Amino acid sequence: EMCIRDSGSLVTDGAGRVVGSSLIGQGATDASGQALPAYLQPRPSAAGDGWDGTSSGGSNLGPNNPDLVDAIAERQAAIAASDSVAVDAIPADGVTASGSGLDPHVSAAYALEQVGRIASARGVAEADVRQIVESKIQQRDLGFLGEPRVNVLEVNLALDARFGTPVAQPAQP
Repeated sequence: EMCIRDSGSLVTDGAGRVVGSSLIGQGATDASGQALPAYLQPRPSAAGDGWDGTSSGGSNLGPNNPDLVDAIAERQAAIAASDSVAVDAIPADGVTASGSGLDPHVSAAYALEQVGRIASARGVAEADVRQIVESKIQQRDLGFLGEPRVNVLEVNLALDARFGTPVAQPAQP
């Protein structure tokens, strides 16, 4: 069971250990930085070396910058391979960093796109993973501001609570 403490945005697990923040994103990776396929993946991060809370910021690369174009193409290819989807099925937030580089949310569309990979990595039914993701979708603020979104940490904690913590195995290159 996840608990958001009154003392800020700290999120604790069922044992009371702080596991993250509801307001500051973090990667779902192993110690070497490899994405863990059994978890919902966040947006890419341009903060420092990635997910560095002391170095918040975007890449500052314009849409025609060759480095950004190449990075997006690499991210598209990696997601298409790991999630077994067509490149044009990947929502933009799956391949672009947010302005802060620390966004704790992904779009509902990107979260739902990842359901198959997560279910396969955990050896569970896609419908069960989809139910968890759908239960965590936050609708537009005041009914019209922003887009439906999912807090990545909340989904990952719910996955572990329901299915247990998987043995850490990095995604295949």
